[in-house]
Amino acid sequence: MFDTLGLICMMLFHPLYADIQCMELDAQESPITNVNVDWRKMELSWESSRNFSEYKCIIMDRDMDYTETEVDSPLCSFPAELHMPLHKGVTFTIEVPNTNISKQCNFLPGGMNGSAIENFSCVIYNIFFMNCTWQAGRDAPADTQYFLYWQKSRDEEERECELYIKDENWRNMGCIFQNVSIGIEKAYFLVNGSSKDSLIQFYDEYIDLYKIEILTAPSNITAHCTRDPTGCIIAWRPPRTSHVENKKCFQYEISIQNKDEPKEEKKLPCVRNDSYEFQNYNEKKRYTLKIRARGKNCLVSSNWGEWSEPIEF
Repeated sequence: MFDTLGLICMMLFHPLYADIQCMELDAQESPITNVNVDWRKMELSWESSRNFSEYKCIIMDRDMDYTETEVDSPLCSFPAELHMPLHKGVTFTIEVPNTNISKQCNFLPGGMNGSAIENFSCVIYNIFFMNCTWQAGRDAPADTQYFLYWQKSRDEEERECELYIKDENWRNMGCIFQNVSIGIEKAYFLVNGSSKDSLIQFYDEYIDLYKIEILTAPSNITAHCTRDPTGCIIAWRPPRTSHVENKKCFQYEISIQNKDEPKEEKKLPCVRNDSYEFQNYNEKKRYTLKIRARGKNCLVSSNWGEWSEPIEF
């Protein structure tokens, strides 16, 4: 038996068109009815014509990732760490333990197939700036306009993009954010759209902001060289970030190149301190030096960041 609820799901940001289709997993009619989802509070609720002391709630996405919880009333709160995109659809199951009673509901995003954005990606750069870009859905009507909303954490207010990147047809194809700071929670991004011709599917994604940051180059790089003993002490300051000050969170790659023989480049990829002793120094030669960094054992991007401007010593 199916129950289909056509609804406008308010979710976190903007009205999104969707259906919740429910069915009993057993032949008999289930006492569980009126299933509702409150995405703002991350809660699943229902009514029951019979009193039960225990329920089990399961939420599963199309990739078969799921989480379950047991409650003693017709209300399930999803865990705060649940980060499950909705644009592919989600299945909810409500069960009464030790019985055959259950109810399964599918969240089915509405809209024209192929109208949602594609190739969504974001990058953080220069410490406080973030760019997000996407491509129009391959089957989206020509007049489709897209809108980006995001939420840094569940405790913060949602925000719409304030500075869109537009294509030649004045369609929003990206967004530039300023004064972005990186937190410990995944940020939530949602892009929906509008068209005079049809409903537009939405796209959503959770992102660890620290993973998309391009680290700035180490700064204040110096090379102090001596003849006796022969060598150079190379020192620098770690990259600046909006959220990490611990020097131990970084590792460095150092490139030292002989100016007279550019092909003779010495690369040291796993330096953990913010200084290094270069022992192959020859005072009769000139060298160029540059350094870049990546995160290590902290909430810092593990990708190599920008190279510093070369210095000569």
